[in-house]
Amino acid sequence: MKILGIDTTGQTASAALVEGDKLIAEFTMNYKLTHSQTILPMIADILERTETDKASIDCIACACGPGSFTGLRIGAATAKGFALALDKPIVAVPTLDALAYNVFETNKFICPIMDARRNQVYAAFYMWENDKLIRLTDHMAESIERVIEIAEMLEQEVIFLGDGVPVHRERLEQNPAFLFAPAHCNMQRASAVATLGAIMAEEGLAKPGNAFELIYLRKSQAEREREARLAKEEAGE
Repeated sequence: MKILGIDTTGQTASAALVEGDKLIAEFTMNYKLTHSQTILPMIADILERTETDKASIDCIACACGPGSFTGLRIGAATAKGFALALDKPIVAVPTLDALAYNVFETNKFICPIMDARRNQVYAAFYMWENDKLIRLTDHMAESIERVIEIAEMLEQEVIFLGDGVPVHRERLEQNPAFLFAPAHCNMQRASAVATLGAIMAEEGLAKPGNAFELIYLRKSQAEREREARLAKEEAGE
């Protein structure tokens, strides 16, 4: 199965082409440009340089969140566009699951954390069991202190990764049982999205492009501000 993987849920934009156990190409950028500027040129470059006919792609795997609201929508629009244009199915891969999948076959717990601003992170806890990545908690939007509390309750070493690490590293480093993934596997990678997407597709989780749904976990800032404004108006303030 040939899968196009896409991830624009965080600071990193990434696209990859995976076929079976082979990573054919991957383009990942963590720089100043916006995802709307980078993701389509990345995909076009991958397809051109690998001489891949778009019609030969069997499935689109797209990170579906949580993450940046703008990034989520850019990735969703891109993935849906390809899926609908090519009449191919799409797999919605949770971002935190794909991040955790970067760390392979460890006996330690894994905790990807994504910066959600206001001292909060998107997070979940994982472990490897019988060659399978197991998610131990729900995807959550919690304070970093709450995530640290959960990690300390495990009483074992925990590997942290994701763009929330540099934001909260000073606090995390206070616990010697907390470890940090190295640079090559600590951010979103579309190859992980595509590889995990292939497994999910085999489990029957691929859907038509128009059925693709995002995981937000919390309301956008604009929605929160609107609700606060309406609440004030109702209170007569």
